[in-house]
Amino acid sequence: MNAAQQRKDLILVVDDSPDSLGMIHHALDQAGLTALVALEGQQALGIAEKMTPDLILMDAIMPNLDGFETCRRLKQHPSLSSVPVIFMTGLTESEDVVRGLEAGGVDYVTKPVRPDELIARIRVHLNNARMTQSAHTTLDRLGQTSFSTTPAGEWRWATPQVEQLLDKTGVPREQLAEAIQRWMSHQPERGQQLNQLPGNLQVRYLGQAENHERLFRLLHHDSDAELEMLKTALHVTQREAQVLAWIAHGKTNREIAQILELSPRTVNKHLEQIFRKLGVENRTAAAAMVIQLLTRY
Repeated sequence: MNAAQQRKDLILVVDDSPDSLGMIHHALDQAGLTALVALEGQQALGIAEKMTPDLILMDAIMPNLDGFETCRRLKQHPSLSSVPVIFMTGLTESEDVVRGLEAGGVDYVTKPVRPDELIARIRVHLNNARMTQSAHTTLDRLGQTSFSTTPAGEWRWATPQVEQLLDKTGVPREQLAEAIQRWMSHQPERGQQLNQLPGNLQVRYLGQAENHERLFRLLHHDSDAELEMLKTALHVTQREAQVLAWIAHGKTNREIAQILELSPRTVNKHLEQIFRKLGVENRTAAAAMVIQLLTRY
């Protein structure tokens, strides 16, 4: 067995009650899990930044920085945003449960905590986190500009390519998240696209994951990755791919000519070649083919 296989899952327990900490620490140890402990929110933030836990057990009510605010601050850290947080609370009102979930929690258990139930919930969320991380790693390796938010619109995770594109265009992540949150209030369907964002950015909605994250792809007008995909899949030239991309974005021939600094006649010539290569008769059919292709990848 190698070192990676021997590593125990690391659980950060945040609770201002020493008795509660002792009981939970014992239960985690008996289950083969490694516990880190923090007595208050600020201490928890410091520990999490130094030693990224696999899961966090968070007391909801604590002096100074309560569990809800601590969770929100954790989720603002890119390296910690995907760490599942389970709230421990004596609060049973539905509004308090919703408050915990909106802060970024994935689950809650009521106090007094039942060790067997707690360990079972921890194992479920550790497994879900591993599957999510595996999917994220795959997208990273494929170079996809993908990211996700919570149902409330809070930023959860993004591939490095997304961060690079945001840096390149100078668009703050918070500004993008606010625009997406407004857009999602209109309940767009899977595959629909949000255009006219700052920095010539666009966002395509990919649907909802099993853990209720909303998945998106970040695009840029004339995106190199998008153009390469069109060239490879449809066997078109670079210029034809550019024309196709703008058709899919709803631009007219005249607008495409202005954007690409071509004459309208040249755009029409490209369209003739595109229709022949794609086996379609009009721009609507060509746009539908491009949208279907880009939504699938």
